[in-house]
Amino acid sequence: MKIAVAGTGYVGLVTGVCLAEQGHSVTCVDVDERKIALMEAGISPIYEKDLEQLMVQNMNRLNFTSDYKEAYRDADVIFIGVGTPEKKDGSANLSHVFSVAMQIADSIEKDCVVVVKSTVPIGTNDKIEDMIRNNLAQDVKVYVASNPEFLAQGTAVRDTLYPSRIVIGVEEEIAGDILRGVYKDFDVPIVVTNRKSAEMIKYASNDFLALKISFINEIANLCEIIGADIEDVALGMGYDSRIGNKFLNAGIGYGGSCFPKDTKALHWLASFHDNELKTIKAAIDVNENQKLKLIKKSRKYFDSLSGVNVAVLGLTFKPGTDDLREAPTLVNIPIMLEDGCNLNAWDPVGVDNFREIYPDKITYCNTIEDTIKDADICFIFTEWDEVKNFDISKYSELMKTPIVLDGRNCYDLNSAKKANMIYDSIGRETINSLEASLV
Repeated sequence: MKIAVAGTGYVGLVTGVCLAEQGHSVTCVDVDERKIALMEAGISPIYEKDLEQLMVQNMNRLNFTSDYKEAYRDADVIFIGVGTPEKKDGSANLSHVFSVAMQIADSIEKDCVVVVKSTVPIGTNDKIEDMIRNNLAQDVKVYVASNPEFLAQGTAVRDTLYPSRIVIGVEEEIAGDILRGVYKDFDVPIVVTNRKSAEMIKYASNDFLALKISFINEIANLCEIIGADIEDVALGMGYDSRIGNKFLNAGIGYGGSCFPKDTKALHWLASFHDNELKTIKAAIDVNENQKLKLIKKSRKYFDSLSGVNVAVLGLTFKPGTDDLREAPTLVNIPIMLEDGCNLNAWDPVGVDNFREIYPDKITYCNTIEDTIKDADICFIFTEWDEVKNFDISKYSELMKTPIVLDGRNCYDLNSAKKANMIYDSIGRETINSLEASLV
């Protein structure tokens, strides 16, 4: 089919490239000419595993343009994959989605299906349908469908090509048939429902995972107090098939482009309708507090970080991406700098983005060794493989005082006991194997 995709962020670009991989002719539309030039040269503007390789492999079926009129004019299917950022009140900002809808109404010259891939509040597809149909420049038929994405940054290509399920929300049977044709080569369950149910499936799925993360983090915090081990607790829970072992890794909270804004958006929507989702509100509150867990731990060792040599390992909200949105570092590092510390930071892909925020107050290092050398304390915020595979004995060899606060539980406690260090993680015993106590 001839497909157009509005937006070349994580959702839009990954969707477009993966549909081209499935044999469709795809045109990706973006207003940023700089990004268009990069993509035309086979360079992905975002860091995502395998994405650039697939782009290059499918350039014969991929086009990139800022000319939306040409892209939408004779497309069979138009996917809307633009951002829906969070407003100050927690609701979703739909201005980009509505702008694309008006462009589609003005441009299409044949019957087509408009597919909302962006995460939007329940009922948005109805508004988009009214907007397009009431502003059509040509006498054509338009069907609007909801087709939420379930990709995770760092595994977005795999999640799109090999999804757990495909959800299609339609009001007319013909739109469902066309989307089944788009996904005919995907051997996965396809759930066809009405649009509002499809929109809710997206929010309910993301918010349930956020709930699961916040739950295990609260259990981890209690484990520290009573002397239980959260990893053993999670292991014992995970064998129950009703619970499962996914999203039971205790840490310093969730971040990224989905969970934070989707929990707030659903909470806002419920409040707007005079309904309170108490569990979602609790998840939001727990997550905000959890982000500060390591800073609070650091006060056990230093009253203030003034003049302290601080090492930070990991800047992004999770491994496998250069995305900083809602990353715990964005909450913690300002506190450290305000205290007056000397800060070294390392991340394999996120440094350039972080440097745009802090160009001169942080020393950015190329290796973990350089980052921790002569440090008084080390904070681990992202569980990169490079961190998990790092020789734990080097902390005591290279740091001035080997105090490691691990927000992602990267190391085995027995290894820490042998490493002559203080190792303070989440929901587990604090290890103090230093030969001499701190003065």
